[in-house]
Amino acid sequence: MARARTTVQERPEVKAQARWLRIAPRKARLVVEHIRGRTVPEARTVLAFTPRAAAREIEKVLNSAVANAEANHGLFGDELIVSAAYVDEGPTVKRWRARARGRASRIMKRTCHVTLRLTPAELNGDTARRRRTQGKAEAPVEPQGQPAVATPEQEKKPKRAPRARKSAAAKAEGAEKPKRAPRKKKNEETTS
Repeated sequence: MARARTTVQERPEVKAQARWLRIAPRKARLVVEHIRGRTVPEARTVLAFTPRAAAREIEKVLNSAVANAEANHGLFGDELIVSAAYVDEGPTVKRWRARARGRASRIMKRTCHVTLRLTPAELNGDTARRRRTQGKAEAPVEPQGQPAVATPEQEKKPKRAPRARKSAAAKAEGAEKPKRAPRKKKNEETTS
């Protein structure tokens, strides 16, 4: 019996890889976890505000993947999603450092390979594939009957009631509270 073959239309996938980066893979994985599954503009923003050194290197790989998508596949860079992002361990360079009493301790200079895969985002079931020559998309059409921008009347929120202030009579009552008796000194003996 022959099986019927079904053709599945594959979404184009763009890959960029940086190999032998002088960053520990454990440190690079912390950054990569933040951009996995995000759109390219979101990922760029996250990497720009990440204070780790690995973020600069991963940002270069992301820019390279977007350039590959635009140049080789005719995709629009801002409509791509980081579908896969992973860090593999590279070779470890071993060095030594002199220590006390004639000893030496090993220094492990770890390297890693960063791989990013980008796929186009899906809009209304169709792949968002655009040629660079077409430029950016037209603005989405607003439904008729609703204004595009909210008016100030719509944006007004109910205000909170102002804080109740103490009246002059209440302030005077607070001042007339009886005071505590002064504490007795330790030197004074209590006689009962």
